[in-house]
Amino acid sequence: MRIAEKFKQLKAKNEGALIAYICAGDPTPEGTKEYVTALVRGGVDIIELGLPFSDPVADGPTIQAGIQRALDGGMTPDLYFRTVSSLKLHIPLIVMTYYNLIFKRGLEKFVKDCAASGISGIIVPDLPPEESGDLLQICRKNEVDLIYLVAPTTTETRMEHILAEGAGFIYLVARLGVTGARSDVATSTGELIKRVKTATPKAVGFGISTGDQAAQIIHAGADGVIVGSAFVNIIGSGQDVPERLEALAREIKKGVISN
Repeated sequence: MRIAEKFKQLKAKNEGALIAYICAGDPTPEGTKEYVTALVRGGVDIIELGLPFSDPVADGPTIQAGIQRALDGGMTPDLYFRTVSSLKLHIPLIVMTYYNLIFKRGLEKFVKDCAASGISGIIVPDLPPEESGDLLQICRKNEVDLIYLVAPTTTETRMEHILAEGAGFIYLVARLGVTGARSDVATSTGELIKRVKTATPKAVGFGISTGDQAAQIIHAGADGVIVGSAFVNIIGSGQDVPERLEALAREIKKGVISN
């Protein structure tokens, strides 16, 4: 399913999107399949499945630990695409990874592997928008969305480029720094949501871990929320993981449904 189609369905129901991140292979490929299924049962609308890289510069300690567990478990790009192909999801699936892995595999091969395995979008946090033209062209040719990030520090010139070229949704970084669950919603988040004027859906990530935080962000004008560290924390604990993933997803999903 294309990302735009999912957002259109949710808008018709007056719902925001819950996008969940976990790292593929954390701690095993078999576990990934079980955990994705649990998240979908809990109401997740889009799965963001990380392809682990040894130098994840945008990620905080929690997701770094998940990435290391996946690498230690033997996750590779080839195994990643085999794992994704076996999921058979009926919701959009996004790969989040770093440009080194895409470049090493070859841009065209990477994007074609995404399309063949059912991936609808790509997030590359260390690829500057101004240098993304080659990848963007290949993504468009293969009907895979290249999703750009916007931060509170994004300049107006870069913002114009992102809003003109971005597809699927615009990823709004809720706060400066790396990923990680927080206890509050930064005041700059609401300002950023208002600043980003586009018909493309806006989804906010970095720091969201509760239904109340999700509700605040949707009420501020976002179309979706992205939750990663809170889910990866559960996986890292190794305790009742599928049940706890489903429960947390259910709680946060309630927060993105308008009353």
